[in-house]
Amino acid sequence: MIGASRYVSVAGVAATVTFVATPLVERFARRVGWVVEPDARRVHTKATPDVGGIAMFLGFLAAMAAAWAMGSFRSIFAGNSEALGLLVGCGVVFLVGLVDDIKEISAPAKVTGIVLGAVVFVIFGVNMYYFRVPFMDVFLLGQNWVPLITVLWLLGLTNAINLIDGLDGLAAGIVAIAALAFFIYSRRLDHLNLLGPQNIGPLVAVIAAGVCVGFLPHNFNPAKIFMGDGGALFLGALMAVSTSVVGGRADPNVQRFRGQTYFFFAPLVIPLVILGVPIFDMLFAIVRRATRRQGLAVADKGHLHHRLMRLGHGQKRAVLILWAWTALLSGFVLYPAFTRIGSIWVPIGLAALALALYTAFRPRWRRGRGPGADGESPEDLPMSSGSARL
Repeated sequence: MIGASRYVSVAGVAATVTFVATPLVERFARRVGWVVEPDARRVHTKATPDVGGIAMFLGFLAAMAAAWAMGSFRSIFAGNSEALGLLVGCGVVFLVGLVDDIKEISAPAKVTGIVLGAVVFVIFGVNMYYFRVPFMDVFLLGQNWVPLITVLWLLGLTNAINLIDGLDGLAAGIVAIAALAFFIYSRRLDHLNLLGPQNIGPLVAVIAAGVCVGFLPHNFNPAKIFMGDGGALFLGALMAVSTSVVGGRADPNVQRFRGQTYFFFAPLVIPLVILGVPIFDMLFAIVRRATRRQGLAVADKGHLHHRLMRLGHGQKRAVLILWAWTALLSGFVLYPAFTRIGSIWVPIGLAALALALYTAFRPRWRRGRGPGADGESPEDLPMSSGSARL
């Protein structure tokens, strides 16, 4: 079993390289004009580079190189095509987003590029084998189903992260929390011998957390640089890979966990819960635009972060609230895995109630300070600071 310190080292490489590379990318982007000008639908007030995904991808490459150089990860790299598939597939998805950042492309073209990335994953075997339906059964995916499930999973998570990238530091923080939580969960499965020694999922999750941590100091409000579609789609690809190769490969014969069916359905449900904030925001956006008979690529002001700002929360507090919800959901699914207690409704319910009350009533407590919780007017709310487009 690979030691936790090795994973920490790889995450440290990802964070360090991303942190160092981001200001270099920022200066280069300003020199060549890869910036987003402020307009009526954006939060930022000055021209800001939106190609931070370049620095994140460099951090990812450095972390993969570091892991390859370590003997501890030999089982993942030796005689296994998945590492190469991860590099190529994530590279395709990243380049699609980067091209969209530099020269906006149509939504169908972007979807086509993401599907191409999914095809690369399938060719190199970076996909799930099993599909769990909670409380029903485990289905072994046939060769005809693997490509479809891989494409849908990748499209879902890339667009979920892309849509939530609407405020400074929001997407990077949510993915950092979610990836760390999923890494902890996958390590738990590994300790229980429910994952194979060649499973690349924990490594991908910890690298995703590392690049986000390295990027956040430059991206938190007021952001010096945005991750853009390149960064958002790339992070979605990392999360899609880590969740599919862990959730779709954990031992399907383990059905009971002290009288609970926790590990029977957890590999499928846990990614959905941990990433609940961006996934809910994506589903709500689809329903909202469908009921209004709008195209899915039409930007609007109905995302979760927009609604929080309309309640009177400033940008920073809206981001912190959504981070807190992600952490709460992560705790909700991690607790049973480590305590062998299947239900924690009371403490999690109380924490959720407290957070909900804070979200709803905090602006009213501070109303005497003027419009908005942080002195920001919720009226005429701008669209986004990053890449919140489907």
